[in-house]
Amino acid sequence: MAERKRRKPGETRDKLMEAALTLVGKGRHFASLGIREVTRQAGVVPTAFYRHFRNMDDLGLQLVDELGLVLRRMMREARQNVLQADKLMEESVAIFISHVQQNRNFFIFMAQGLAGESRAVQEGIRSELRFFSSELSNDLRRLRLAEHLGDADLELTCDLVVRTVAFSLTDLIGVEPDDDYQIEQIKKRTTRCLQLIFVGAANWQTGNRPE
Repeated sequence: MAERKRRKPGETRDKLMEAALTLVGKGRHFASLGIREVTRQAGVVPTAFYRHFRNMDDLGLQLVDELGLVLRRMMREARQNVLQADKLMEESVAIFISHVQQNRNFFIFMAQGLAGESRAVQEGIRSELRFFSSELSNDLRRLRLAEHLGDADLELTCDLVVRTVAFSLTDLIGVEPDDDYQIEQIKKRTTRCLQLIFVGAANWQTGNRPE
């Protein structure tokens, strides 16, 4: 009798994670997903879930780790392609939009998680965004674009940038992936917002405080 075909290590885990993302992409909110629904989508028995995850929060945190890898790939691409300071914002936004389109379900999960019911998933995503902000701060120092700013003000500037880009995510996932006109409008608006942030930062003197 032929031996039963064995799954490769990690194959079931990946199927479960992909199933959750697929359901999110179909309009379901991650916080509302149940284990049986995810295993049915993945084509595995419910008991298989517990061989890889303790609960749905645990699966969500694993998705956050994968999302972190996506964000790091995005940063690497930006560093390789954005070589001129005057093109920094426009090209960085274009790279962000490209990654959202290529990994749409991941970014829908991110948008949901930022305001979701799971504190663990929410904090995991916020931690990734804080890392992103820290790396942006290092890049601005390296490009000598914020030498007049103290560390605290540079950190605040980068936080504003990350929050602005994260907010634009809700606009991006609200339009069809092939709606080039709306996507271009979002790109222009986001770039303009970033330009305003950096104009303000360029004229800010460390030590300024509101009266």
